[in-house]
Amino acid sequence: MASTPITRSLSRHPLHDLSPNRICRTCNLPRRHFSSSLPSPPRPPASGIAPLASRRLLSVTGPDAAKFLQGIITANVVSNKGEPRTDPFYTAFLNATGRVLHDVFIYPVRGAPGEDADGFLVEVDAAQTNALMKYIKRYKLRAKVAFRAIDPDEISVWHAWNDETAASSSTTLDIPADPSRIVFRDPRAPGLGHRIIQLAGQKPPEVDVERATEDAYTIRRYLHGVPEGQDEILREQALPLESNMEHMGGIDFHKGCYVGQELTIRTKHRGVVRKRILPCAIYDRAKAPPSSLVYDLDLDSSEGGPEAVTADMIPAETSIGRAGKRGRSAGKWLRGVGNIGLGLCRLEIMTDVVLPGEQAAATFRDGDEFELEWGEEDNKSGVKVKAFVPEWLRRSLDGQQR
Repeated sequence: MASTPITRSLSRHPLHDLSPNRICRTCNLPRRHFSSSLPSPPRPPASGIAPLASRRLLSVTGPDAAKFLQGIITANVVSNKGEPRTDPFYTAFLNATGRVLHDVFIYPVRGAPGEDADGFLVEVDAAQTNALMKYIKRYKLRAKVAFRAIDPDEISVWHAWNDETAASSSTTLDIPADPSRIVFRDPRAPGLGHRIIQLAGQKPPEVDVERATEDAYTIRRYLHGVPEGQDEILREQALPLESNMEHMGGIDFHKGCYVGQELTIRTKHRGVVRKRILPCAIYDRAKAPPSSLVYDLDLDSSEGGPEAVTADMIPAETSIGRAGKRGRSAGKWLRGVGNIGLGLCRLEIMTDVVLPGEQAAATFRDGDEFELEWGEEDNKSGVKVKAFVPEWLRRSLDGQQR
């Protein structure tokens, strides 16, 4: 397969170019307030396949590739028999203080694309390709490894799902066997779908599901409570356990040393992680809170009044507070679309999850409401927000505390 080295990185694919970080410098409000309203993306189809322009691949090859990665990622690169893994897996790169730099998938490949040797494909946030390349080169030293950014026209990333088969406990998709692609079930949450690495360029795999957009994939991620990329797992701020990585199969607590291990292990053995990334729904202050997490397109209807606030209008890292009260922050908003998104939430304040050990003075009570406010004092915008604990995370937390 022909290969072409890449010297530029792709910008992150936006949700209709409505990044919450696009703020007007004059009044500190999201710029969407001053432009024509764009509708939220449609509901995802029950089954679909979407190209992921927001993700990019790096190639890591050479005799020392497995040993090299073993020392700088949170998952184990070798099997129980001491041999390099042959199955794809989810993991992360941390900095020396244990903060997340990059959340990635790693795909072992035999005869890496464009190379003669075996190696690994590393799937990363497209906007962070150059940053990851620079980071891993720092640890190369004398290791016999080579790195290369891969053009999306050469190898592309896709995600496919079928909620009808997921409801019947099936974990397979009808994808024909083909040496030109890698297919594996996304381990981060049950029913999320399958990752597909198309080695033959941009041609979509022949799957009997509807062609969808990356917006549909993002909405499904939010509904499952799965963060991805540096817009949601904040670079050099997020802790892997607060990002639920140990419950999404991204951390091996039995492997040897790696960069950032000390704080990660210490946090694990302390036994209490008080903040977690959770899916959230926003709603109008005059309305009752939603009883379940549902992507609601009716939020775009202004009913003759002012434009409805949608999740993409909320600036990233806006503090979450108790409705009508002052006090300790209950969390912070990360990113969203329509009426849903992700927030880093204090479990004992915003949810009914019981943490082991001492409880905070202001614990959650049924009927508590929370809000997001942003903007200048004389021109504030705001909505209420409710956090939900996905069933897969609740089960995992319950099992961890027994």
